[in-house]
Amino acid sequence: MRSPWLNKLSVTLGPRPPASWLLLCLVCVLAVIAILGSTSSIAFDSVTITPVPNIYSNYRRLKEQAAVDYLELRSFSVSATRQQVLGLCGKEREHFVPCYNVTSNTLAGFKDGEEFDRHCEMFRPRERCLVRPPKDYKIPLRWPAGRDVIWSGNVRLSRDQFLSSGSMTKRLMLLEENQIAFHSEDGLIFDGVKDYSRQVAEMIGLGSDAEFHQAGVRTVLDIGCGFGSLGAHLVSRKVMPICIAAYEATGSQVQLALERGLPAMIGNFISRQLPYPSLSFDMVHCTQCSIIWDDKDGMFLIEMDRILKPGGYFVLTSPASKPSGSSSRTKKRSMVAPIEEFTEKICWSLMAQQDETFIWQKTADVNCYKSRKSASPPICNEGNDIPPYYQPLMSCISGTTSQRWIPIQNRSTEQLSSYELQVHGRSALRNYWSLLTPLIFSDHPKRPGDEDPLPPFNMLRNVMDMNAHYGGLNAAFLDEKKSVWVMNVVPVRARNTLPLIINRGFAGVLHDWCEPFPTYPRTYDFLHGYALLSHLSSERCGMMDVLVEMDRILRPEGWVVLSDSVAAIDMARALAAQIHWEARVVDPQNGSDQRILVCQKPFVKK
Repeated sequence: MRSPWLNKLSVTLGPRPPASWLLLCLVCVLAVIAILGSTSSIAFDSVTITPVPNIYSNYRRLKEQAAVDYLELRSFSVSATRQQVLGLCGKEREHFVPCYNVTSNTLAGFKDGEEFDRHCEMFRPRERCLVRPPKDYKIPLRWPAGRDVIWSGNVRLSRDQFLSSGSMTKRLMLLEENQIAFHSEDGLIFDGVKDYSRQVAEMIGLGSDAEFHQAGVRTVLDIGCGFGSLGAHLVSRKVMPICIAAYEATGSQVQLALERGLPAMIGNFISRQLPYPSLSFDMVHCTQCSIIWDDKDGMFLIEMDRILKPGGYFVLTSPASKPSGSSSRTKKRSMVAPIEEFTEKICWSLMAQQDETFIWQKTADVNCYKSRKSASPPICNEGNDIPPYYQPLMSCISGTTSQRWIPIQNRSTEQLSSYELQVHGRSALRNYWSLLTPLIFSDHPKRPGDEDPLPPFNMLRNVMDMNAHYGGLNAAFLDEKKSVWVMNVVPVRARNTLPLIINRGFAGVLHDWCEPFPTYPRTYDFLHGYALLSHLSSERCGMMDVLVEMDRILRPEGWVVLSDSVAAIDMARALAAQIHWEARVVDPQNGSDQRILVCQKPFVKK
């Protein structure tokens, strides 16, 4: 006799359930048992086996995984347009530099020179596009030939501007219609650049400019550097010069210097600080830089004092209209008198004066500020360490409480710990050379229409490390004896290691990668970023915005090397296709989750 439950079941399914139905039920029951069993096992293991400390030791790994997951989620937003490639910008943007729109700044109410300042808050990006090279653009000559000869079609400099250039910077000479030539270091030097450099060295007590290092001068900030005459000479003396000049729509000093392979960037301090930390430079140089130094209650000189190291030098060459006799000396003294009066208040001493050149030296004694006759300008309250990223100019003296207050005459190179060197120093980059040398550092690069250059000419000269950490890439280039210079960029929201980088005698700057970099298009041969993409996961901008900006500042046939996690590299490789980069992923074979993305920008000819 069957039970009532079986009677109801037979009514529902029929007198005899089909075999397929019974088999399906059996599979479902087994699946439920397997799921419950694995869940209970995992629960039991997590309670009885996993020790409590693992919760804390795995926290860093969870954070890293969260960043990767964020990149993957962000990638979904661009997946729909991954196959769409970006078009070229119009001809009017061939030399486009964002954040420097004088017309917009003027309409916004900026005046008294501030309209020429950097105002990224006024920049409204249009639809994404790739900045095209000019019609007559040519690949720059390799260093050192490119230091002495550049293609006139690569820069925005008219023939009239060239012919009207001033006496100090007019070392240019047109060899042909499409070339601008500079006299080499071994040839005839117009305007006495060699003599001028030697004069400066003698004025600070040296026998020649070959002894700059003995006086502690390794880094020089050259304000208004002309066409890079002095910078090119200082490079030959193993001194790192950094040229800064205001944005210029045509005839740019910065663009000319970078085209020659000399360190330079757009920089102005009419109302905001320069993006360098306090106590950065051994010497500040200014020749005909058209700055009224005692204006704004001396805040321009205070800014120079901020970035100048203890015992450093401020060199000012400011020719007057050159009247004859005593009237010339009277005019020069009247021009310098207000500066000399203010420099005494900030503990500078006039060290030497010869012809039109004046040299002040910043005090090496921090107690000087306490013994001043006047407490004006005051000492800054430096309790809060705000990175000097385009902050408003200060009217107080800074750096006096810094642990880096070390006179340049008795300074030694700051040593990094073994851990820092291992993670971000030379050892972390050694495996790059075996992977990249066949691609980038070939002595015989294949270029249509160009003859193969002879060693030791290199394809690279201007290099940027976009997330420099401790300057390990820069040190690796030096170890390999590559004829390059590196702009070491420290992101503003990363650990501020820029003081350590600069103290090693390297060029460096703070920058927010959600903003355009202050340089002209096509000014770098090689861009490098270690863990840069992961850093962007916490920023307010997207990865594509940064890649488009990288394309703007990268020269045609230039290289990009990014080292990051697999997820970040996969996303970057997909986006690289949209901007026409040739990309390949390299596995360093070190057992890590890191991958290296190597890209080359094509030369899009019209």
